[in-house]
Amino acid sequence: MDAELINELKKSVRGEVVTDEETLALYSYCASLFEVKPQVVVFPIDDEDVTSVVKFINRHKLKNKNLSVTARAAGTDMGGGPLNESIILAFGKHMNKFLGMDGDTATAQPGLFYRDFEKQTLEHGLLFPSYPASREICAIGGIVNNNSGGEKSLEYGKTEKYIKKMNVVLSDGNEYQLVCLSEKELQKKIKQNNFEGEIYKKMFKLVKDNYDLLQKAKPNVSKNSAGYYLWNIYDKEKKTFDLTKLFVGAQGTLGITTKATLKLVPTKLHAEMMIIFINNLDHLGDIINAVAPLKPESFETYDDHTLKLAIKFFPEFAKKLGTKSMIETAWHFLPEFWMTVTGGLPKLILQVEFTGDKRSELNEKIKELHEKLAPFNLKTHIAPNKKSEKKYWLIRRESFNLLRQKIRDKHTAPFIDDFVVRPEFLPEFLPKLDLIFKKYPKLIYTIAGHMGDGNFHIIPLMNIEDPKQREIIPDLAKEVFELVLSYKGTLTGEHNDGIIRTPYLEEMYGKKVYELFKETKMIFDPKNIFNPGKKVGGSIKFAMSHIRTKW
Repeated sequence: MDAELINELKKSVRGEVVTDEETLALYSYCASLFEVKPQVVVFPIDDEDVTSVVKFINRHKLKNKNLSVTARAAGTDMGGGPLNESIILAFGKHMNKFLGMDGDTATAQPGLFYRDFEKQTLEHGLLFPSYPASREICAIGGIVNNNSGGEKSLEYGKTEKYIKKMNVVLSDGNEYQLVCLSEKELQKKIKQNNFEGEIYKKMFKLVKDNYDLLQKAKPNVSKNSAGYYLWNIYDKEKKTFDLTKLFVGAQGTLGITTKATLKLVPTKLHAEMMIIFINNLDHLGDIINAVAPLKPESFETYDDHTLKLAIKFFPEFAKKLGTKSMIETAWHFLPEFWMTVTGGLPKLILQVEFTGDKRSELNEKIKELHEKLAPFNLKTHIAPNKKSEKKYWLIRRESFNLLRQKIRDKHTAPFIDDFVVRPEFLPEFLPKLDLIFKKYPKLIYTIAGHMGDGNFHIIPLMNIEDPKQREIIPDLAKEVFELVLSYKGTLTGEHNDGIIRTPYLEEMYGKKVYELFKETKMIFDPKNIFNPGKKVGGSIKFAMSHIRTKW
C-alpha cells in the first residue's frame, strides 16, 4: 500500500493506523505455525471506524485488487485465521468493552478478553459455557467467529447455541444487526430494496433450494467448525431464519463483528471429579460407554506426553494453583510423581467431572461409575478438593502454553490439532492414528481433547527451521485428514479452518456443497474484502509458503 493510500486511511479513521516494522512483525503471527506480514494495522476506536475502513477498501479495491481486511481479537487462533497480507483490524486496544447485562444475556465488543467477560457474568451467578481451553488469553471476537467450544461443550454445546444477536459491518460499509427472524420478519427483509434485502433474498433462496443437500452435508458429530453452517440458517419446522447461525464460525469472511450478545447459563454449586488412568486402549470403547450415560458435564483426556510435561514443569503451576510454596505444589503432584518413579505412567488420562446443585447426587454418580469401571481393573483417583480439581484442569488447559514457552529447540506446530470423530469409533480409530504417527518416529507430539465429543487436539513439536521437518506437514496432514474423513468426521471441531484446513474443505464436503460455500461468500462479499483465503479460496501452496522459518 503506497504512502498516499495510507495517509487517506489515517484521515478516514479516528483510531491509530500503524505501519512500523515492529508492529507489522507482531501482527504477522498468531498461535499458528504461519507468518503472514500485513501492510497496515488499524486499531479502531468504535464501530464507525470499522465502517470507515470497509468503505475505504471499497473506494480503492478496483485499482488495488489485493486490498482487504482481517479482524483480529486476541490472536490466539491456531490455524492462521487472523493473518492477512493487507489490513489487520485489531480490536484488543480500544474495542474491548463489556457493554452490559440484560437478564440472562451479556453483550461485549470483540476485543474483550474472555477472562474479563466472565468476571462480570459471575457476579450475576451466570456463565458463558462454551469457553475454550485458552480462556485466560482469548477474546470474545475469536470465540464467536471460530464457533468455539471447550470442556463444557459435552453438556452445553458450542457458541452457536448462545448467540442471541450480533452487530456486523457488511461489504457495503454499513452496520447491521443480525437476529433470528420469523417468517413474516424475513419476508419484510426480502422486500427491502437495498444491500441487506438482497442478502436475505439470495441466502433464503440458496438454503431453500438446496435444503436436503445441506441437511445431508451437516457432519454427523457433536461439534464442528469447518465450512459455512448453511444447514443451520433455516428451520423449516419453527419457520425461522437466522443469519447469526451463519456468521458464528464464519471466521470474519462474510463481515466484521462489532459486538455480540450471548446467552448465559446459571453456575452450579458443586463438582466432583474422577481421574481414570488407562494403560492401553483395549477397553476404551467400553469405558466411554460406562461414562457417557451418567451425563458428565465434562469428559476430557490427555496423554502421557502431556502428563510428563506437567510433571517436568510443575513449578509453573504454583502461582496458578494459588499454593503458598513449592512444597505445597509438589504435594498436589505427589500421585503423578509416584507414577513416574514407579514407571507406571498411563497411556491416556481421562478426566470426568459431574456438576450439580446437590452433592449427594454427584456422589451417587461417582459411586455408580466406580462400579461400572470395576471389571477393567483401572487406576482411578477422586479429586479430594477444589485445588486438586484445579490442578487437573490446569494440566488439561496449559499444556499447549507450556509447549510454546518451555521447549527451546522445537516449536508447536498445530496443523492437525482439532479433528472430531464419533466416540464409538475411537477404539478402532486411535490405533490407526497411532500407526500414521509411527511413520514419523522423530516427531514428538502431545494429545489432549474432549473425549466425550471425540474431539482431539494433537500438537506436534517440530524444528520448523529444518526444511525436512516442514516437508512432513502436508503429507502427515493429508494422511490424518483422510483417516478422519473415512470415519465421517470433521477436520475441525473448535479451531476453525484458517489457512491450514481451508484447502481440504472441498474434499470434506464434496464439490456441490463447496460451490454453495463459494456462492455464500460471493453473496456477502463480492469483492473479496473480508479475510481472503479462509473458508474458500485457500491453497496448500499458500499455506506451505507461509510457514514460519524462525521463532
